[in-house]
Amino acid sequence: MIFSSYKFIFLFFPIVFGVYSILKKCRKLSAMKMWLIVASLFFYGFGDWRFFPILFFSALFNYVISHNLQKDGVKKPVRVMLMILGVAENLGLLFYFKYRNFFFENVNMIFGTNFSMLNIILPLGISFYTFQLISYLADSFEGDAKGHSFVDYMVFVTFFPKLIVGPVVSHDDIIPQLTKENLFAVDKKNIMLGILLFSIGCFKKIVMADPMITHATAYYNSADLGNLVESWSAVLAYTFAYYFDFSGYIDMALGLGRFFNIELPQNFNSPYKARNFADFWRRWNITVSNFLENNVFKNIFHFGNGKIKLVYATLVTFIVSGIWHGAGWHYIFWGLANGIFVCVANLMTLYRKKLPFPIAWALTFFFSMLVRVLFDALSTTQALQVYKIMFTPIPLNELVLQITSYVDEYRGMLLLLAVGAVIIFGFKNNSEIADNFKPRPYHAMFAGMLMAVSLLCMSGVSNFLYFQF
Repeated sequence: MIFSSYKFIFLFFPIVFGVYSILKKCRKLSAMKMWLIVASLFFYGFGDWRFFPILFFSALFNYVISHNLQKDGVKKPVRVMLMILGVAENLGLLFYFKYRNFFFENVNMIFGTNFSMLNIILPLGISFYTFQLISYLADSFEGDAKGHSFVDYMVFVTFFPKLIVGPVVSHDDIIPQLTKENLFAVDKKNIMLGILLFSIGCFKKIVMADPMITHATAYYNSADLGNLVESWSAVLAYTFAYYFDFSGYIDMALGLGRFFNIELPQNFNSPYKARNFADFWRRWNITVSNFLENNVFKNIFHFGNGKIKLVYATLVTFIVSGIWHGAGWHYIFWGLANGIFVCVANLMTLYRKKLPFPIAWALTFFFSMLVRVLFDALSTTQALQVYKIMFTPIPLNELVLQITSYVDEYRGMLLLLAVGAVIIFGFKNNSEIADNFKPRPYHAMFAGMLMAVSLLCMSGVSNFLYFQF
């Protein structure tokens, strides 16, 4: 079920929140939590019930392993074996559904074998909830997670606003908020902020992202990939589309959490305002970046290690990030390219070299747009073809002709990109809006206007781009 759909806005969420509010008024804490679990599992299963057993089994299996890891007196060899078993189960499922065919395609190509390719459908959200389950296992192994009830654990795992595309949360982000003092509170400020954030996110997705996605995907799906101007326009459209699509989802997720007095962690902080790639990845998909830093980077690089180890740890971390995002060599090359740019940023910081902000920002945005071609292309070969078109010089008169022809045909898209640039670089993000938020009548009018426009433009249901990961 998609947040930006009539079914969710007019049916699912009103029922879920209405029943939840009745249970709150009756002071039924356990029933409130159970209702959230049931609603979240229904929300997940509504998309495809075939994947429901996978989520439920993974959650149950990880709880049993974690519960045993949290027990006193369990010997270290047993704890290590339990941890290995838990991680193997999580990564095993992820490998089968996401990487099995990619792995055997390469095995067949290298060794001349004939492993068959299976028709495997990727379960929604498996990459995101797998990270959360591994994080909980690690915290249980280290002794940082202890004494959580199964109900609280299941709310943490399944809470529907963040279940499909994040943010990736730890138990510390959710479970401490599941107290009667917090859940019983009637916080009108949270409700108003939730309405505002959800409306902003819905507008970003429906009005801004979806037309850009349609424009960009038409380019990448075309046979000839167009000319120079069309290529740059499609790359810019996808660059903006991912911003509005992902930040729109996060805005809606954080807004929905506020309805239940649950504050989800920030996951998006104006990444296109970054001055280098290290700063960029502290702003984009923050919770996944933090997970990779804590579980990959910090296991390789330790304080006091030299620059070579720093570069090595950074590159490995971003290659893992590329693999996590998708099964394809272009995702791996995308991760490597980002890792190289982050290494450059880190080394400049170590050597105390700094470019003037306008130049640093322009270079960061320009290269982030170029690196995105590897991410958006259907293959590495296609990415190279796009680069060739983008950087092959053409005569000035032909360039003018291409620009004129493009403006005549795509005036609406150019206007949308211009509006998108103003929003991205000139408006506050959800974190800045939430800080010191005080409900005012104009907030209600603004939210109502955005939601009205979104509903009028909601001609069909379109998936979020990160659903494919």
